[in-house]
Amino acid sequence: MMENSLPIVYLFTLLVLLGAAGWAIVRQVLKTRKIETALSRLEKKLKKERGTVQEYYELGSIYADKKMFAQSIGLFQKALKGVDVEEENLAPVHNALGFSYFAQEQYDIAIREYKEAIKLDPGYVTALNNLGHVYERKKLTAQALQTYEEALKYEPDNATAKRRAESLRKRLVPSS
Repeated sequence: MMENSLPIVYLFTLLVLLGAAGWAIVRQVLKTRKIETALSRLEKKLKKERGTVQEYYELGSIYADKKMFAQSIGLFQKALKGVDVEEENLAPVHNALGFSYFAQEQYDIAIREYKEAIKLDPGYVTALNNLGHVYERKKLTAQALQTYEEALKYEPDNATAKRRAESLRKRLVPSS
């Protein structure tokens, strides 16, 4: 009886694995199609007329995800131009712009954008983490640690800030 059930177990396991792989592929195709549709729609619209902050931000984010940072910078800058600051939350736009500059190793400009995002939204933990990261890249360990600790004040369970702050503390404090 046991001899006959082993091939059935193997076959069932294979079918489950194939089904899971198929589902993952279908999900990825649908996700990619959704992104490409949004990309096409936004590109067409923004070629014809001036867009909203959200539209420029969304298209810039798609370009940043595709690692097309020069194009994303231009779109994020357009999002910031001619905007009624009272109506929009521009902190995510400044953060995304900082990320695009960071990816191009333009660290000083990235710092300026992250600081602007934090000025607009002092509790913006993502921007604080990003600022800490750029400080680390510039070998400004004390500023990086201070920035991660600031992030932890707003979000004590933030895994990134906890991990990076602990690592930096070990570097700053000489072992006895």
